Amino acid sequence: MTITNRKPYHSGEQGLNRRSARRLLAAVIGAGLLLGQGVPVVRADAVWDRWRAADAAVAKGDAASAVPHWKFLAEHYAAAGDWENAALFSGKLNQHFDGIEDYEQAIRYYEQENEYWLQAGKDWGAVDLQRAEQIRTTIEAYIGTRDTETLRRQAAPKNGKLAKFEPEYGMYIGMYTERDPGMQNYFDRSESLYGKKHALYLAYSQVGKPFPKQHAARAKQAGAALQIGWEPMNGLDAVTDDVVRQWAKEAKAAGIPIFLRYASEMNGDWVVWHGDPQKYIAKFQMVHDIMAEEAPNVAMVWSPGDVPMYSMDAYYPGDDYVDWVGVSMYSEPYENGDPQQGNMQATSPVERLDHLYKTYADRKPLMISETAVSHYANLPQEPFTDYGLLNLQRLYEVMPFKYPRLKSITYFNVNLDMKESKNNYLLRDNEAMLKLYKQLIASPYYLSKVEQGAKPFDNAGFVPLEKDSAIARASRLIPFVKIPDIYIGKLEYYLNGTLLATQTAPPYGIDLVAGAIPDGSILELAVYNREGQKSGSRSFPISSRISVEVDGKDVPFEQPPVLIEGNTLTPLRAIFEAMGAQVEWDEATRTARGQKGPAAVSVTIGSGTASISGKAFPLEAPARLVNGHTMVPARFVGEAFGGKVEWDGETRTVRIGTGAAAEGGTASQKLPVALTAVKSSSAVTALSAEQKTSSAAKPGPLQAVGEWFGWVGRQLTKLWNDLM
Repeated sequence: MTITNRKPYHSGEQGLNRRSARRLLAAVIGAGLLLGQGVPVVRADAVWDRWRAADAAVAKGDAASAVPHWKFLAEHYAAAGDWENAALFSGKLNQHFDGIEDYEQAIRYYEQENEYWLQAGKDWGAVDLQRAEQIRTTIEAYIGTRDTETLRRQAAPKNGKLAKFEPEYGMYIGMYTERDPGMQNYFDRSESLYGKKHALYLAYSQVGKPFPKQHAARAKQAGAALQIGWEPMNGLDAVTDDVVRQWAKEAKAAGIPIFLRYASEMNGDWVVWHGDPQKYIAKFQMVHDIMAEEAPNVAMVWSPGDVPMYSMDAYYPGDDYVDWVGVSMYSEPYENGDPQQGNMQATSPVERLDHLYKTYADRKPLMISETAVSHYANLPQEPFTDYGLLNLQRLYEVMPFKYPRLKSITYFNVNLDMKESKNNYLLRDNEAMLKLYKQLIASPYYLSKVEQGAKPFDNAGFVPLEKDSAIARASRLIPFVKIPDIYIGKLEYYLNGTLLATQTAPPYGIDLVAGAIPDGSILELAVYNREGQKSGSRSFPISSRISVEVDGKDVPFEQPPVLIEGNTLTPLRAIFEAMGAQVEWDEATRTARGQKGPAAVSVTIGSGTASISGKAFPLEAPARLVNGHTMVPARFVGEAFGGKVEWDGETRTVRIGTGAAAEGGTASQKLPVALTAVKSSSAVTALSAEQKTSSAAKPGPLQAVGEWFGWVGRQLTKLWNDLM
């Protein structure tokens, strides 16, 4: 039996209650000042003079004149350890700066107010952090890579041991479908309706009720796992050994991976199992122990709601009892679907994971166990397609890359009509949302089968675009842009001052090719609001690197190829081994030797000649040691054992063919047309044809571009001569 889902608690009512409490506290503390209480550092009359001066300025409509007094009072009370007063005056400052749209100062004082409330032992600052994030301009970028070692490392737990059913990297996609009229619980329809099989499906069951065998059978038929929201609706006392053990035996018999989300959203007072953290923990630990004994196919998921933020940690059962940490969170334009309760359009799903991620991700994989993005508010009957598209991309194409330990998302695919949150999340009710969802999950990064240590079959993923980022071949760049005005008017991409693309709607992102990005390049993102005003910009250093393929397979390097004095040097061992040769290193003579059948090759560090089966062979540049790796000219490495070499300048890829590939004579005999054109082109060749069309990119001004185009041409010519 499926339980009617209770939407997670939102902060609107909580925020109103806390703001009322603050006003009351301010009045009480103000009265205390008149009695001379609690002012150990500065005389009470001096403090009171500041207070009265601030109030007088506000009464005259001159709040700016009150700011110095509020700053003094906030600092004074913080120094005195009077955290309530310090928080209250920080609140006056953040409200003032927010009102005049000085968002940098407003964010500072929102964060300060939260810190002071925490010092006072109160969680009243959660709403301040929420507002700080709403007005924060954020510009980040993530770049595609096939560097599997980096992808594994950033997605790994601190101890290096994967949890039960945890992917190595990549993200499981899941869905709640029971109230999707076209799919219901026929999970094998997923591919035809949503373009891809999903790894897991969500079902609800009550403690004390039978195990959901039909859901499990249909999941098994679809080759999927099941996430079960198991809810003790009769309270924690009803969770007994006998009840849990019988359920566990039936879970084992299901024969599929099960993510057991027991008693979730426990930090919210809308569930009956809220209120006694110690009893909750004891019951969770008991459920874990029984599942470990009876049902090894069950992974335990501890899953609070994203709010109230500061109360969730008290319910954590401990690392030994939790396999995955989950969370429920929803993106909606209005609090609980009601415009009267508050406008939430400025809140994105991204920052709402931050606290949970920082607290638990170093040791547990995370899942968003229940989430959705509204595209229609049913109560006011307002469409929100732009809002929906913006946040759907953030949910699926920003959060997994920003938070690489986030390894599963389950979409709550429902139109709630006038029930609960009164929002429509159903993807198939909005053509644009459905199209974008299909597009987002099509990548192999989004895993469709639960397996221990699973990973994308193309070995690809995303990493933050940072100073050491280098594009290999071609890469997708995904930005995360958030502005106080909420909706983006346009997003511009510049490379070394030249405009690459302009985008005005989600999904945001461009494709870059290595051959168009010289070393030392700068990529700039500039964002504008819908009124055409520039909201912010950020520059990122970016470069590209040379790649090597042997018979169509990428050669991984600990030390990538380098360009030294106009010569491209490649790692001998990695390429020789990819060609099937055995490699040895003689430390005494600093000589690398390779053997493949009767052919023997040796190269000595510092020498300008190599030996191939006893015959001297001149090198275009002496062999070198770079970071402990023997590096020799690319042409020599490729042809030493009879390979044929070609150069793809667009993607900066050396392609080596052996055997049939070499006999086919696939090596290029002249500079590729694309490289010849780049020298005189007035635009950087950095977008795919599809992206150029969709983005309507226009070439920007040619200031300072001619010099680096010439540099690219010279370097590519040197590289080509080296290879040929």
